Amino acid sequence: MNTPTAPATVHAPHTMAARYSPAELADFKRIIEQKIADTGSTLMLLEQSLLLDHNNGTDDTARTQSLTEDGQYTLEREEAARMVARQTKFRQELRAALRRIDQGIYGICRATGKLIPAERLRAVPHATLCVEAKK
Repeated sequence: MNTPTAPATVHAPHTMAARYSPAELADFKRIIEQKIADTGSTLMLLEQSLLLDHNNGTDDTARTQSLTEDGQYTLEREEAARMVARQTKFRQELRAALRRIDQGIYGICRATGKLIPAERLRAVPHATLCVEAKK
């Protein structure tokens, strides 16, 4: 008779792994804060483009656009909405990274418990997995 086994899950060990120094964490924090600011600017522009009213003031009195132009306008608005959603999610992930810095767990792979290389964190500052675990 086979006994059912629990599914294999990978958890970071609760041992004291190597950690980044306060100076290194301050550098990562600056990178993250700059990316949050950049994201905020991008979001503002995207949201403004979604709010722009392209109405020419002659509601339904004259047809000035072709169906192709209407379709293109709709596609552009849908793409802008997708970009807003992506940027919003990215900003949330960056804010979560700041919380991890405050909690003292930033830069530690959540799967292996190993220190995520600084190069990866500079490229992807909201990363929670090392490349090894990501694969």
